[in-house]
Amino acid sequence: MLARISARGMIAFVHDIVMAAVAFVLAVYLRLGDSTYFYSTDLFVSGTITLSVIAAFVFWFMGLYRGIWRYASLEDLWAIARATTLVILIFLMVMFLWTRLDGLPRSLPFITWFVLMALLGGPRFLYRLYKDRRIDFKMEASGINRIPVLLVGSDDAAELFIRAVSRGRDAAYQVVGIVSERAGRVGRVIHGIEVMGSTEELADVVERLSADGHRPQRLVLTAENMDGTRVRHLLDDADKLGMTLARTPSLTDFKAGIEDKTDIRPIAVEDLLGRPQMPLDRDAMAGLITGKRVLVTGAGGSIGSELVRQICGFGPAEIVLLDNSEYHLYQIDLEVFEKFPDLARRAVIADVRDARRLKQIFADHAPELVFHAAALKHVPLVEANHFEGVRTNVIGTSNVANACRAAAVSMMVLISSDKAVNPTNVMGATKRIAEQVCQAMDLQRAEGDGTRYVTVRFGNVLGSTGSVVPLFQRQLAAGGPLSVTHADMTRYFMTIREAVELVLEASVAGSARTDYAGRIFVLEMGEPVKILDLARQMIRLAGLRAGEDIAIKIVGLRPGEKLHEELFHGGEALVATEYEGIMVGTPRSPDASEISRVMEALTQACADANEAALIEGIHALVPEYSRPRK
Repeated sequence: MLARISARGMIAFVHDIVMAAVAFVLAVYLRLGDSTYFYSTDLFVSGTITLSVIAAFVFWFMGLYRGIWRYASLEDLWAIARATTLVILIFLMVMFLWTRLDGLPRSLPFITWFVLMALLGGPRFLYRLYKDRRIDFKMEASGINRIPVLLVGSDDAAELFIRAVSRGRDAAYQVVGIVSERAGRVGRVIHGIEVMGSTEELADVVERLSADGHRPQRLVLTAENMDGTRVRHLLDDADKLGMTLARTPSLTDFKAGIEDKTDIRPIAVEDLLGRPQMPLDRDAMAGLITGKRVLVTGAGGSIGSELVRQICGFGPAEIVLLDNSEYHLYQIDLEVFEKFPDLARRAVIADVRDARRLKQIFADHAPELVFHAAALKHVPLVEANHFEGVRTNVIGTSNVANACRAAAVSMMVLISSDKAVNPTNVMGATKRIAEQVCQAMDLQRAEGDGTRYVTVRFGNVLGSTGSVVPLFQRQLAAGGPLSVTHADMTRYFMTIREAVELVLEASVAGSARTDYAGRIFVLEMGEPVKILDLARQMIRLAGLRAGEDIAIKIVGLRPGEKLHEELFHGGEALVATEYEGIMVGTPRSPDASEISRVMEALTQACADANEAALIEGIHALVPEYSRPRK
């Protein structure tokens, strides 16, 4: 025990024993006043020594010296109160056995309790106050120029950030005020910093601070899940007022280590487009995955790798990672090993186009759940490589679906795309056919028996491979220009994390409801985002100005691109499910025999490299596919 307490802890221990002795002496004086001189010397000495010895044992074994005085808190005060109460109770028992409490005033133990609490808690509070104030004085004396910041939010993160800044010897920021989303907080004070107004009064607050000589240079958000629309408005307001926008560290960053973290981080694109966290039925997700053997195709891709991360968090019995890219498979396999070292996993290099290889893999590993994320998704590349798109997205999906049925897999989940709706490109048309394959096989499923096929459709995910955000980031790093295909182009966006969470939630819904057979789950994507506006916002987030520091170049639509994507066909009649953010539709689906006939034709067209037959086969299943003019 001695080795576990630092030198400062020993000093605090000795201090507390001395305070226990002093507390008894003061308590006697407060009770008897001038009559203390006539009090029994033997009882006075024995009481002082007894209380001190008992306090030494109690304080030591209750671990009062593992804390740090500088960070003394209400929890520490509660620990002191418990220890002091125990000391007084033991003292009373000992004195009763020894003296039957003869000569001991009945009120003396209560007075001693209050005096001892003050003598133990007071020095700790004063030391913390001294350390906090001393840092401020040293910083001012050293001439460190802090950046004045205005906080948005009066929550726990704001309080922690203010405290961290006030303690940090090298803190670069000075909080000059707070604006709150809640009008009821206006006028209140957090650690000496006033909540000066609401977010709607931002301009007035900045003007008042400027008049006092404390004009803020940065607007710092403290709320972690602020609505994307509100963040965009704050970005506009900050820009007009000549400030940059940033975020405080997350609460987990503040609590992760001993040293306070005060480095603010830039606003990410996800913050501008994000939405409040939707309620998720994590217990149902765990019920779907925990203890099951799970296989993920395309496990090294953007969606596939996030699927793997979240699935592993629910404790499957085994996870099989399947991908045709050695490097991407190596990356996700290593990540799973590092984060979940005890989880049984298999990394399998395979191509979904190879039906025989898939059949062998399914027979070897007997998966119970399959998430099919493998696909070719880059529109211009698939538009230039029609046969490859059909082989992977159509024939590959059919191979996986058939392997699931042959291996008696409980459920297969297909990851689809909004480009499958009224497609103008081969990539979208192939995803629509993939949907139809799974729809037909799900409708064929015998009641309560066989593989369940669930299809989930959503729009673009931020940061995925080949998407517009990484492209803009590379172009920004190179000094521009940012290339936008059309000034009016819009897209639906969702973070990868949110998309996968809702995919798992839709999987739960699909496994629980037999009346959803043959239907497609569509994720609620919010409002579409104008790509030109996205480019401008990313430039501003980099602290630059569009058209001045970084140019934006309109380059024209690429082959197969649409101006506006759709999440559902006009005749699908989407309806809400019991899960927020997930809808379900019933798009047209040919019968299984028609799909089988066309699949044979598409397979033959790929083998013969017959593009006319390929397009004819696509049109047979997706008559709404309109091929762009060359």
